[in-house]
Amino acid sequence: MVLVLGAAVSVQFGTGIAALLFPQAGAAGMVGLRLGFAAVLMLALCRPRLRGHSRADWLAVLGLGVVFATMNSVFYQAIDRIPLGPAVTLEVLGPLALSIAIARRRSTWLWALLALTGVALLGAGGVDRLNAPGVLLALAAGALWAAYILLSASVGTRFPRADGLALALGIAALLTLPVGAITAGPALLDPVVLGLGFAVALLSSVLPYTFEMSALRRLPSSTFAVMMSLGPALACLAGFLVLGQSLNWLEALAVLLVITASAGAVRTGRTDHSAA
Repeated sequence: MVLVLGAAVSVQFGTGIAALLFPQAGAAGMVGLRLGFAAVLMLALCRPRLRGHSRADWLAVLGLGVVFATMNSVFYQAIDRIPLGPAVTLEVLGPLALSIAIARRRSTWLWALLALTGVALLGAGGVDRLNAPGVLLALAAGALWAAYILLSASVGTRFPRADGLALALGIAALLTLPVGAITAGPALLDPVVLGLGFAVALLSSVLPYTFEMSALRRLPSSTFAVMMSLGPALACLAGFLVLGQSLNWLEALAVLLVITASAGAVRTGRTDHSAA
């Protein structure tokens, strides 16, 4: 569980730093830098074997790479439009939906209702700061996050160490770097942007994805999801410390309700898993 918590802290503060660079490099440019640096680092460290893997193994890696590219691109576009804390609160609905689907108790729908109440309050409390495209992008990122949890667990069992992760990041970099280079242009070559982009890659990709894949080898997906439900609180903290963003009392209550719903739903799922 320490690995999952460390991953959550790392990714939220890395995302905050990335958002600082949007005016210079744009959201697409930062996604390309983040995944490009992450791929180079992971491929150099892991040196994964390319032979000896089945077609199913490669399809799993390809799927994870596409999810990496799409999830990060969609989420960065979301936080370019709405504050970090509310964006992550909406995004965490993806893992929450996964935990509800895994659980077998009808009581999990009560947690879903609580989460939806939180989202409704978030919309009411941030009506002057949230816009429809940003909200929809954050929700799409949440659906992709649920897919990432399932695919990452599968890839982690098919490949030794972090080899599958390194290969998936390589695929994601190939998909996002050309778009980032076209949209950001010469800004991607600025030394400050490159240096901070490298830091973002470490904090938002290399460390958290490595920690998460290691954790998913030891924990069921439902238990993993409840730890990730702390993401909104950590995102609010990162948004405040790094970006100077704050929440009003209604938005803070909304975040608390979503965190509570996520924790409750996954605890129910974990109880079912233990009883099975």
